[in-house]
Amino acid sequence: MSKTATTDPSKGHLGVRTGDDYRASLDDGRELYLDGKRITDPASHPAFKPSVDELARIFDLQHDPEHAPLMTWKDPDSGLTLGRAYQPTRTLEDLRAQRRSAELWLRESMGQHGRSPAFMSSIALGLYDFRHQLERNQTGFGANAEAWYRHCATNDLVLTHALGDPQIDRSADPVDDPDLALRVVEENDKGIVVRGAKQLTTLAPTAHEVLVYLSASFTQRSAEQFVVWCALPLNTPGLITLCREPFGAEPWGHAHPLAGRFDEQDAMLFFDDVLVPWDRVFLLRDGALARTGLGRINAWSAYIGHIRYRERLRTLLATATMLAESIGVDGFRNVQEELGKLATYTEMTEYFIDAAEARATVTDSGLLAPGDTAASRVWSAEVAASAVAVVRNIGSAGVLMQPTENDLGNERLRPLLDRYMRGKNIPADKKSRLFRLAWDLTGDSFGQRQDLYEYVHRGDLARNRINIFKRQDQTEIRSRLERLISGPAGPTTTAHTPEGERS
Repeated sequence: MSKTATTDPSKGHLGVRTGDDYRASLDDGRELYLDGKRITDPASHPAFKPSVDELARIFDLQHDPEHAPLMTWKDPDSGLTLGRAYQPTRTLEDLRAQRRSAELWLRESMGQHGRSPAFMSSIALGLYDFRHQLERNQTGFGANAEAWYRHCATNDLVLTHALGDPQIDRSADPVDDPDLALRVVEENDKGIVVRGAKQLTTLAPTAHEVLVYLSASFTQRSAEQFVVWCALPLNTPGLITLCREPFGAEPWGHAHPLAGRFDEQDAMLFFDDVLVPWDRVFLLRDGALARTGLGRINAWSAYIGHIRYRERLRTLLATATMLAESIGVDGFRNVQEELGKLATYTEMTEYFIDAAEARATVTDSGLLAPGDTAASRVWSAEVAASAVAVVRNIGSAGVLMQPTENDLGNERLRPLLDRYMRGKNIPADKKSRLFRLAWDLTGDSFGQRQDLYEYVHRGDLARNRINIFKRQDQTEIRSRLERLISGPAGPTTTAHTPEGERS
């Protein structure tokens, strides 16, 4: 039997949220599991509360007179004050205003929030921008996309998206084994019924809605029956959210200063014959359109993603610099070279953001979309591990062995810690917190997760490189090279005959 949603996660809210609005909205009856137990209210559960509180804190900044002009905009259609990331960008100034707002969101999370509302809201904007193409897929789908975008924007919803299919047998075709991909099993007058699973849905336990769209891999296998784009509240009956083990939940005080605040949680979504109402369906069975749309609807999110990555690099660079200073190696040439490498990465990311603005184009719906960033996204994935390695190399063994707060408070241990675990012009307690921060950023479960995230969240790296290669227009340069190699390799010369040998 199919199921359909019964509760609207917006709870009648209109306009930008407060932190308390956000906390209350998560108690919506969703089917959420952690470690075999069902969680009824993620906002109050110890595994989720710190990250919920962190997002709530940033939501409150939207109402702060200092930040509201940057983080919000007045929608002329509804008259409501909405989140800046939802604003349709029609001019370069609109685009740069969205950039400045995202910079604030992502600076507040030190670049650790990959699924920040600043990121996901821009995908809803991308879907809105693509609505005319979706309308060609089936009458009403474009209107559905516009209505969903407006619903998300006016209710200031926290969104996530579900792209990846289960890792069951990637060598097989989903046509032969339907469990390999989410699929439509029924159509009726109410909507479509979907069955299957999606991974890796970051932020799902603390988001309101999920946007489901096809991963690029299956569009290339001509499995058209698996092509479905839709959106659902995360409390939809039959939609089950299974969380991974949380990070930073251990009671070790300052040992996890980042994980304790910024662990977004990743989840598997199981669709147990879920009814998706027709007004929440955006695309069906058109693999070519899905391939085109995948890039189009992510134009703004890719741009915002660079802003987030720049903030992460800035955090890594500052941490590495402080580590070097704390142990007196900041003047060493090899250490300065490593810091210079990380500083170069940070500046390069700034160039990519500027280039996306400089190459912005007007779409068929009249919005100004950031220019393509595919090559710079590949570069970001390629250098991610190297950026983390700089921090690890400078901190070296020190990031592995640092005292806890309880160690620092122990009367027997403290004199030894002050004598042997201090740094250069930095006391033992502050140095230990700095090195614990570096460990949390690069080495522990949270740090390793963040490192892996940088590598995988931009999509399959090999496929992205191949796509960039295939779209290169080499016609002109190949033509010149063909002319160059069509004749002798160098000037033609007459053989020299010595004077005495002439007849």
